[in-house]
Amino acid sequence: MSNSTASTTRLSSDDTSIRPYRIDVPQAAIDDLRDRLARTRFAEELPPSELADLPAGGPVMPGWQYGVPGAAVRELVDRWRDDFDWRRVEAELNARPHFTTAIDGQDIHFVHVRSPEADATPLILTHGWPNTFVEFMGLVDELTDPRAHGADPADAVHVVIPDLPGFGFSGPTHERGWDAARTARAWAELMRRLGYDRYVAHGNDAGAIVAPLLGQVDGAHVIGVHVDQIFSFPNGEPGELDGLTAEELAPLEFAQSFLERAIHDSSQRAQPQTIAHALADSPVGQLAWILQLLAGQDPDVILTNASIYWFTNTAASSARFYFENHHARRPAERTAVPLALSSFAFDMSTVRRFAERDHANIVTWTEHDRGSHWAAHDAPDLVVEDLRRFVRLVRRDDD
Repeated sequence: MSNSTASTTRLSSDDTSIRPYRIDVPQAAIDDLRDRLARTRFAEELPPSELADLPAGGPVMPGWQYGVPGAAVRELVDRWRDDFDWRRVEAELNARPHFTTAIDGQDIHFVHVRSPEADATPLILTHGWPNTFVEFMGLVDELTDPRAHGADPADAVHVVIPDLPGFGFSGPTHERGWDAARTARAWAELMRRLGYDRYVAHGNDAGAIVAPLLGQVDGAHVIGVHVDQIFSFPNGEPGELDGLTAEELAPLEFAQSFLERAIHDSSQRAQPQTIAHALADSPVGQLAWILQLLAGQDPDVILTNASIYWFTNTAASSARFYFENHHARRPAERTAVPLALSSFAFDMSTVRRFAERDHANIVTWTEHDRGSHWAAHDAPDLVVEDLRRFVRLVRRDDD
C-alpha cells in the first residue's frame, strides 16, 4: 500500500461470506494528503473580467463558462487542508454497520441497516458519480424507523447502500466489463445473500441506470424500481418531437445543453485512463474534477466524497464505469416491473413519451419544484416521502 492510498485486503473470488467492515484510513495517508494540499500548484486562468460578457444560464453558472474556477477550488482546498476533520467524518460513517463481500470477482462494500420493524420492506439504494454510498446516509434514520419520526411504521424499510464496483470502499475494479448491467446482476446476488426475497430498488444518476436493469435481471424478486431520472431521450426518428409543448421541450433542451458541456461524461466515456493519471496524483485535481457536478452541495459533503475517492484511489475505476456503459449493448426488452420517477426542479428530465418507449410500466410520475440532481442531499424530505409512497404502493400490489 502506498502512503497516499487506503486499501483493504481483497477477498477471495470464491469466498461468498459477508464480513463486517470498518473504515480506517491510515494516518500516513491523511498526513500525505495534507502535505500535498499544502504544496498545491494551482492552475492559471483568465481573469474574471474576461468572462463578464460570456453567456451563462442553464447548467452553467456565471464565472464557470470555462469550467470549475480557481476561486471555488481554492476555498475548498483551504477548508480541506486546515478545517476538514477526516477522523470525525470517519467516526460518523462508522456509526452505521458496514460490510464487504466478493461478488463476481469484485469486492463490494455496503452499508446495511435493518429496521426495528420486523415486516419492513428491503430497499437497495444506488448512488451516482461523483458520489459514493455517502449520498444516501442522511436518509437512513427516517427510512428505517419512521415510527421514531412521527410517520407510519408500515412504511419502514431495511436499507442496503452499496458502493458501486470501482467506487469508494468497493475498491478498484480489476477486470473489464463492469458496466451497469453487470452491477445489476451483482446487486441481485447481494440481496439474495442478505436473504431478501422481495425488495425495492432506488437509484440516482448512475444508480438510475442500474436500478431499472436490476428490475430486468431480477424481476422475480424486485417488486418496484424508483429513480430520480429516466435517461430516455429523442433518438432522431422523424416526427418524434411533433406535438410536444414548449414546456415539454424545455427539460429536453436543458438536458442537451448539460450533456454538451459535461466534460466528465465525454472524457470518461472516451479515455478514462488518461484523465485518471492526473486525478490519482493530485488531490486538488480530484477535487476539481468532482466539483463540476457537486458544486452547490454542502462543502463537507464534497470533501467527504473527494477524500474517499482520494484515499481509495478509485478515480480510474469509477471513470471506467462510463467507458463500459458506453460500449455495452443496451437491453432490447422494456423494463416491466413497476417504475416510479421523481423528477427534481434543477435536474435533467425527459418527457413521458420517450420514457414509455423504454419502460412498460410507469406507475407514478412526480415533478417537484425544488431539489437538484443530488436531491438526497438538498431535498431529503421529498426523497423520503416519495420512497415511502412508492414502497407503500408496490408492497400493497405485491400482497
